[in-house]
Amino acid sequence: MLQFFRNFFKSKFGLIFTIVFLIVIAIAFGVGDVASNRTFGGVAGGDRVAVVGEHKISTSELSQAMTSALDNEKQQNPTLTMAGFVADGGVDRVLDQILQRAALAEYGHQQGLRAGKRLVDSELVQIPAFQGIDGKFDRNAFLAALRQRGLTEEAVRNDIATGLFARQMLLPANYAAAVPQSIARQYAVLLKERRTGAVAVLPSTAYAPKDGPSAAQLNGFYTAHRTDYLRPERRVIRYVTFGEEALGPQTPPSEAQIAARYQHDAAQYQARQTRTFTQLVVPTEAAAKAVAAEVAGGKSLVAAASTKGLATASVGPVTKSEYAAQASQAVADAAFAASKGAIVPPARGGLGWYVLRVDAIVDTPARSLAQVHDEIAKTLADAQRKAAFADLAANIEDDLDKGSSLTEVAKTLKLEPTQTAPLTADGRVYGKQETAPPVLARALKTAFEMEEGQPQLAEVDPGKTFLVYEAASITPSAAAPLADIKDQVALDWRKAEGTAAAKAAAQRVIQRLGAGQDLTAALAAEKIALPPIQPVAMGRDELAKQPRIPPALALMFSMAKGTVKRLEAPQDAGWFIVKLDDVTLPPLDPKDPIIGATQQQLAGVFGEEYAEEMVAAAQREVGVKKNQPAIDAVTKQLTGRGG
Repeated sequence: MLQFFRNFFKSKFGLIFTIVFLIVIAIAFGVGDVASNRTFGGVAGGDRVAVVGEHKISTSELSQAMTSALDNEKQQNPTLTMAGFVADGGVDRVLDQILQRAALAEYGHQQGLRAGKRLVDSELVQIPAFQGIDGKFDRNAFLAALRQRGLTEEAVRNDIATGLFARQMLLPANYAAAVPQSIARQYAVLLKERRTGAVAVLPSTAYAPKDGPSAAQLNGFYTAHRTDYLRPERRVIRYVTFGEEALGPQTPPSEAQIAARYQHDAAQYQARQTRTFTQLVVPTEAAAKAVAAEVAGGKSLVAAASTKGLATASVGPVTKSEYAAQASQAVADAAFAASKGAIVPPARGGLGWYVLRVDAIVDTPARSLAQVHDEIAKTLADAQRKAAFADLAANIEDDLDKGSSLTEVAKTLKLEPTQTAPLTADGRVYGKQETAPPVLARALKTAFEMEEGQPQLAEVDPGKTFLVYEAASITPSAAAPLADIKDQVALDWRKAEGTAAAKAAAQRVIQRLGAGQDLTAALAAEKIALPPIQPVAMGRDELAKQPRIPPALALMFSMAKGTVKRLEAPQDAGWFIVKLDDVTLPPLDPKDPIIGATQQQLAGVFGEEYAEEMVAAAQREVGVKKNQPAIDAVTKQLTGRGG
């Protein structure tokens, strides 16, 4: 219902940056190649993209934030490039988030709010990137993460403090927002309203030129829409895989080694006895003797325990030494002195007094060296082979660190490298319905972060299979040459021209409707074959049940009765003419439970509105000034279109 109100009552969509504020240092820890560039101070327009109060937003800060935002987007769209992200309005969105956050921090500081060292420390210790293997804050891991990303501890702490200011300002603003019943009732009754009207479609294909474009038109369209034809970065991965078979024949363990292992493990080859028990532990000697007496009188140990609200446990098979470690030496001595089926006299152990029944006794005779010779030989051979394999992998990794090429490593392993077709970051073969070889699955992400011709070693199947791989060639993301996509660009030009013509036609239809014509006549005046008019008679409750609400219907349910509007169809498909004829509102019982439900749902919307107004007020109070030349310079630097 919350999303329903947002779609149809023209509420603002809430604070898109609120989540960003509450995710501490989300911007700081997404720093990549662009973020490490410290030369932004020399770009046109100065070294700051904006000033918020007394706080200056540097060009490098915007660059870092853009890199972080792109990394986040690539979690859902691995082939997205910086150029594509910028073309989609990424710079404006990210900069607005930075400015809003900074304004809240500035205003909060003016009002006396503080984010001290101890509060910042409490946030630091909760960040997974700074935790050791025990799940606790590890300062070495913290410092290593900073070095890896080229950050300083001061910068990280300042970023956390800024986030804490934002949290202190926003949470109270939208907490426990209340909506009067009278307002909720007005929204609730709208949920039952019914609308009637019609939707007409003017497809761009109906108005698209049949011929053209000219060479000049084609070049102009391609230049204006170059980012629409970006090809993702492609990489050819070259690799070899190897397992223990790369070791070749190994020298078998010697007789001396086998004899030494037999002597070392002599205890496990001696004669041994294991026993299995039913065990009951009670707190006092008197209670143990009482249970033993009941069992001697004919009760089972399980039944005697049950009458006292206790439960027995099965123990074993265990040796005497193992049981002594579990209970006590006295209990083990008594347990291993009794015969099978006997009740062991009560003895004291670590948990109390033990009452036992001997359930099973298994005697294993001693085994001589001759009897276990082959078993020991196999165990030693397996261990030696695993150690040799680990040494081989370690030696290869050392060779790679010292500059050995993949070709040299493959020659050492007597293997022939395999080379993939060009791959994209999402693991697909570029231009084909194929995927990367499964053996590369775990290494693919790293492969798209490597320098060309810098091989690395990775485990495919831990302890069993290793992979040596490199980026053999890298084709950067760039717009496809016009010559390669001429037909597609021409098709897109015709569609765009058709969309523009359909827009003008939609305006003519609206003018005819305003002059008194009905929709059928207004469309017929176009003298072109158009799809039939689609009548609409629907209630909001029916609309809300649809998994995806068509844009034309969404518009119809936001219009005033008796009005006509036009709406562009997605992907340059044409234009809609939406005509709303009537709106009917049924009576609503004051006790209808939908009113209370609406109150609860609207409370969240109102809370977000309050928080959004708080941010806007903070920006007005502290003052925000943008430096557009510097913003443009950063944009060019990020997309590679400027020096």
